[in-house]
Amino acid sequence: MPLLCVLISSNLAASTADPMILSDKRILEEMEQGSIIIEPFRRECLGTNSYDVHLGKHLATYRDRVLDAKLHNEVVPFEIPKDGFVLQPNTLYLGVTQEYTETHLHVPFLEGKSSTGRLGIDIHATAGKGDVGFCNTWTLEISCTQPVKVYTGMPIGQLIYFVVEGEIETFYNTKLNAKYNKPSTRPVESMMWKNVF
Repeated sequence: MPLLCVLISSNLAASTADPMILSDKRILEEMEQGSIIIEPFRRECLGTNSYDVHLGKHLATYRDRVLDAKLHNEVVPFEIPKDGFVLQPNTLYLGVTQEYTETHLHVPFLEGKSSTGRLGIDIHATAGKGDVGFCNTWTLEISCTQPVKVYTGMPIGQLIYFVVEGEIETFYNTKLNAKYNKPSTRPVESMMWKNVF
């Protein structure tokens, strides 16, 4: 087979394996069918292929400066004042989205908005991906590169939805050992201590 045909064939194969992201119209269709739930939902927050989520009023920091992965590290919760709260570098803040979401057929991803990133705010350390069947608010792992004031209700991130290939054997909300299934309007601390290692 000529080299050009091989390259075209391999590119086509790669493109069919690429993940598919739901468009704005498709997100609305899935919401009508009940496979995606966003509460509260505001039409103006729907982007071309994403939905903007907002910072809830609850933040938390860990009580101890040194954390232990084998122990239940306690957090100190507090509310963001009406005039805002200044995040400090070198501190991990746990935040929460105002939005409660359910995703029953797709893989939800939470990403930071470009405007958030340009303020030096990172909203998740590693956990941007949700699972099919995740039904809850989103805990945010917030850090910043320099002091920055944040406010309740500010746009903090965006949800995008990927098509999942293949049948689901166990949805997240039916897993008996799922660590973050309990509905919460407050940020949830790490449950690493529940693992056996």
